[in-house]
Amino acid sequence: MTPSSFRPRPAVTLAALTAALIGLVGTSPAVDDTAPVRALLVIGGCCHDYKKQQDLLMKGISARANVQWAVSYDPDTGTKHLNPIYAKDDWAKGFDVVLHDECSSDVKDIEVVDRILKPHRDGLPGVIVHCGMHCYRTEGFPKKTPWFEFTGLASTGHGPQAPIEINYVDQESPITKGLSGWKTINEELYNNSAGKLLETAQPLARGKQVFKTKDGKERVEEHVVAWTNTYNGKTKVFATTLGHNNDTVADDRYLALVTRGLLWSVGKLDPAHLTPAKKVMLDDPAK
Repeated sequence: MTPSSFRPRPAVTLAALTAALIGLVGTSPAVDDTAPVRALLVIGGCCHDYKKQQDLLMKGISARANVQWAVSYDPDTGTKHLNPIYAKDDWAKGFDVVLHDECSSDVKDIEVVDRILKPHRDGLPGVIVHCGMHCYRTEGFPKKTPWFEFTGLASTGHGPQAPIEINYVDQESPITKGLSGWKTINEELYNNSAGKLLETAQPLARGKQVFKTKDGKERVEEHVVAWTNTYNGKTKVFATTLGHNNDTVADDRYLALVTRGLLWSVGKLDPAHLTPAKKVMLDDPAK
């Protein structure tokens, strides 16, 4: 064939090229997303050894999962002090998930609470542990508050410290799959003040506590102690009321539960992220 007799056929050439491109897209391997999860720990306030627990949580989770941290630790031990990170409108910018472990029940300014909740309303996953459940008692407490809509459960208090028997009621959840029930040391069993979870939430574990009342009678209390919530129709939230004492926070079984809950919330509960992080702290937490 001479150059003058060569006549390309555009339609056929374009069709063949399109088919080839479609084939390439269809057979391309998925992106291997193994980047560390960027997590923010907000911790501090009343009633707990947060100075030690921040390290127990960060190091314990990063030893089990590819998670790196920035931390906003507030040494104030009152219930009225706001964690300083919440002073910024974009306080959660650059993070994949926030772990709330603050104890600020008397921070009640609705504008402040709205600022805390805004990134979560917009879709930022959240993890809430222990006293984080009892925070931000704005108008409507104890029946209904914006914070309870986020947590998925209204809880207003707890009984004495006594061991809690943990029973996983949803063993098909990816969070609890492979985990076994256990019994804590002396711990606080938070109540479910409305008697049940919100309709947006699903129970994962229940806790049973047996103790003696002041008159010497035996009393049994049982409440949901771990669950998931879908906040604002889209945001994944994992929550547990466990975690008062350092020995509980350091317990392998507790850390396994919280680690899996955190990874679930960001959609990365997979082998690539169930590996220890190369380092605990983020190099550039400020975004």
